[in-house]
Amino acid sequence: MPITAAAVSGFAHGSTVGIMTVVVRASVSLDGYCAGPGVSVAEGMGRDGELLHAWQFADDPAPADRAAVERMRAEVGATVLGRRTYDVGVGHWNDVPFAGAAFVLTHRPGPDVPMASGTFHFTDAGIAAAVERATAAAGGRTVNVMGGETVRQALAAGLVDELDLQVVPILLGDGVRLLDGARADLECVSVTPSPRATHVHYRVRR
Repeated sequence: MPITAAAVSGFAHGSTVGIMTVVVRASVSLDGYCAGPGVSVAEGMGRDGELLHAWQFADDPAPADRAAVERMRAEVGATVLGRRTYDVGVGHWNDVPFAGAAFVLTHRPGPDVPMASGTFHFTDAGIAAAVERATAAAGGRTVNVMGGETVRQALAAGLVDELDLQVVPILLGDGVRLLDGARADLECVSVTPSPRATHVHYRVRR
């Protein structure tokens, strides 16, 4: 079955489990960066990029931050990411980014890489085919799309249903922009602030 963006009706924040939905989940700085400058295998988030995820790993998480983490873990059934994100991330994750299958877009496909919580599958068939495979593997849960270039490809192809952004109150000034050049008409579903991040959920209008 060809994959198109899911028609979501009766949406309530955090209620997408069980609906075939493709979601961009990302932490971004106030100036739109999802990683700092100088991304490398040694420094997977770039310079100061780890600040974008401090809300997730705080010893004293705010209720909104804790709820956002729990929602992501509960909802994600499969992930689509780019080869660059895989190369710089896998050594830090030591696992798939979210439990379930992870499909890596690459010009150099190779054998599957099993991890503790799922398996990396490598594909050169393009973004639509990767999302289709991820949707089949997600078991009725959501497909997570991550990595700037992969996110922009999915948006351009009309495959994204929702954006779940964690806007962190810092200005990085340089780095990897998440949505540079992307175009979409968005409906704001919810905004939930916390001291470390503002959780903003959008639906893509059709």
